[in-house]
Amino acid sequence: MVLGRWLAGASLVALTGVAATVYGVASASEDAAAPPATAVEVAAVEVAAQPPAAAKPKPKPTASTDPVLSGKRRITIVRVGAFESGLSLLDGGRLAEVDDDRGRQVFVPTPLGAGEFLIKAYYGGGTGKAICWQAHNPQNTQPLYVRGATCRANDPAQRFTIAPAEAGGPREYVISNRWAYLRDSARSGLILEELGDAAPFSSFRFNDTGPAPRK
Repeated sequence: MVLGRWLAGASLVALTGVAATVYGVASASEDAAAPPATAVEVAAVEVAAQPPAAAKPKPKPTASTDPVLSGKRRITIVRVGAFESGLSLLDGGRLAEVDDDRGRQVFVPTPLGAGEFLIKAYYGGGTGKAICWQAHNPQNTQPLYVRGATCRANDPAQRFTIAPAEAGGPREYVISNRWAYLRDSARSGLILEELGDAAPFSSFRFNDTGPAPRK
């Protein structure tokens, strides 16, 4: 009886060993058939590296050798698409588009570094004491706009970014102040508006009209 139990136990151990061997071989075969872990990881990295379909990036200021951005030339500014009108900083008022000689229509973008500028405004021919563009928040439901103020290079509201317009023509730029872009509004005229990831609505052509005033 004891001998029978010993034989049965030995047979069970032998069968268990065989089964373990068989399953071990099968497992090894499955591992061999599977792609190496490194290949899977590489594939995953390649997929993750693909950039998502993102919105169009915001224009970034770039170093420019254009003389109109040197601070040594005076310019007029015309919105691309405008009909016979240019930008003017009206007396006691705001930046607007006009088709006559009102206000200050001569501008000198004066570089401050990092793509930022003071935009000085003069009367025709570059006469009179300069005043500067300044972003203004009316503190009501109306949009931000540009008005004139005494020039202060350390005032963030006067530090405007000028960047080339994407796919624009020669001397065509977009103008912004702290990511609020200068654009035309059918209801409010020229305003400053944050546009998120959307492209700016308006671009502007800078026209060289001669040397900047020496003052």
